[in-house]
Amino acid sequence: MKKIFFSLALFSISMLSAQDIYLQCGKIIDTQSGKTLSEKTIVVSENKIKSIQNGYVSGANSDTVIDLKSKTILPGLIDMHVHMESEFNPQVFIKRYTNNEADVAFESSVYAKSTLMAGFTTVRDLGGSGVNISLRNAINKGYVSGPRIFTSGKALATTGGHADPTNGMRKDLMGDPGPKEGVVNSPSDGKKAVRQRYKNGADVIKITATGGVLSIAKSGHNPQFTLEEIQSITSTAKNYGMSVAAHAHGDEGMKLAIIGGVNTIEHGSFMSEETMQLMIENNCYLIPTISAGRQVAEKAAQPGFFPPIIAKKALEIGPKHQATMAKAYKKGVPMGFGTDAGVFPHGMNAIEFGYLLEAGIPVKESLKAATITNAMLLGMSNELGQLKEGFFADIIAVDENPMKNVKTLENVVFVMKNGVVYKQ
Repeated sequence: MKKIFFSLALFSISMLSAQDIYLQCGKIIDTQSGKTLSEKTIVVSENKIKSIQNGYVSGANSDTVIDLKSKTILPGLIDMHVHMESEFNPQVFIKRYTNNEADVAFESSVYAKSTLMAGFTTVRDLGGSGVNISLRNAINKGYVSGPRIFTSGKALATTGGHADPTNGMRKDLMGDPGPKEGVVNSPSDGKKAVRQRYKNGADVIKITATGGVLSIAKSGHNPQFTLEEIQSITSTAKNYGMSVAAHAHGDEGMKLAIIGGVNTIEHGSFMSEETMQLMIENNCYLIPTISAGRQVAEKAAQPGFFPPIIAKKALEIGPKHQATMAKAYKKGVPMGFGTDAGVFPHGMNAIEFGYLLEAGIPVKESLKAATITNAMLLGMSNELGQLKEGFFADIIAVDENPMKNVKTLENVVFVMKNGVVYKQ
């Protein structure tokens, strides 16, 4: 019987792929009920959970046993809002002109690994240049270590809007980008832009329904799409089997997005109670991203970190955001879990759990959002988000019970994705 104890070095993929793996777990968090189960063994066969057995079971002589008896085990976490191609710093604007596509790709592979090692085995990437599609493919093929990615490719904007790729450039470089580049100015543009994303290989559609913080534009919350444009995008996306996420800080743009049929609202900083009720009635989910609001507000206080036009918006939105999330939770707005990692360093995604707790959202609820709810939003309810027979073997471990110490989620000590051990 080959036994592998937790303190040993990381095993190669080849050592762990030929036989079943027995994870002897001290505690397991049932993300559906929030209950903590003790002394269980998770049996992994290839990339799926084969069974969960009572007690500590060892299997046959050819099987591998991993000792996690002192750890608390959870399903791999899911972040519904990241940007895998970048990581914000004061050089990010000049890098738009100095980085080649290959530079973006190599940097994104580093961010992908950091995310996976932090215990986030699945993410939804909501906007980049399109390298994020190639990154997803490279991870799926095993060329790069990273989370399972569902990506929007290039986000959709209006001319001069938050995701206009030429926003903030000098006039001779601006040009007039259209649907192919992700810029929409009519319902017909919306249809073409969605179809182009589908052709490019995107999994989801992301629109910037309002202004944003990190774009070089005066307003952070003005509405930027008409209702007709949004409806064109959502109806076309539905035809192509894709959901639609809407970046939105301002209330008016949020209302238009919800009425227009989007599936999720990202951020929601200035959401009114009327809009909260609209989200409930339309079963539209809020992805909080408190981390982004807190992090940009902190950085905005550092002279020179952001251009003045961005710093002003960051200082306005940061303090407001977390309080709005607290009101939305109390109101009963359905919530997923997302961070906007890339606005702050990748791999720090789990700080969101602490911010949600500060907003009055219990760890039990935020863990459910980061697993079961997010799996449902991705259309993966029968494969992701739970430690359950037949589900993908996405399994992580932490030193303490996060129900008692939420900070432990910021130090994941074991990561398995798709039946492969990446961190031990």
